Amino acid sequence: MKQIFHKISSFLMAIVVLFSTMSFTIDMHYCGDSLVETAIFHKAKGCGMEMENPSTEGCEITKKNCCSDEQLKIDGQDELQLTFDKLTIDQQIFVASFVYTYINSFEGTEEKDTSFRDYISPPVIRQIYKLDETYLI
Repeated sequence: MKQIFHKISSFLMAIVVLFSTMSFTIDMHYCGDSLVETAIFHKAKGCGMEMENPSTEGCEITKKNCCSDEQLKIDGQDELQLTFDKLTIDQQIFVASFVYTYINSFEGTEEKDTSFRDYISPPVIRQIYKLDETYLI
């Protein structure tokens, strides 16, 4: 039981470290007020209605583009070095006592304690089930 608990907890800690250090971006493409496309890890393709600025000599006509792109960037943690020098002595005592009591709470008993092991069963004087039986002839 203790080994299974250690394996599960180490796997969960590895997942926590993985997701806390991973950074990613979410690109969203809006056409007007409605969300058209969402992409993770790469740029959203768009709806194909983006307007290009035509550059003709002397005449520039600009129209407002109805499409817009938004980018949400989530940065992961860069440092994994945690210093325990900043803990006060009271906090260190608390952490040590918590870890000690938590680890020792998973100790199991190897032998089942049976209180009736040393006693013999009482002798059978009458077979009561034979007294209540009925036979059909």
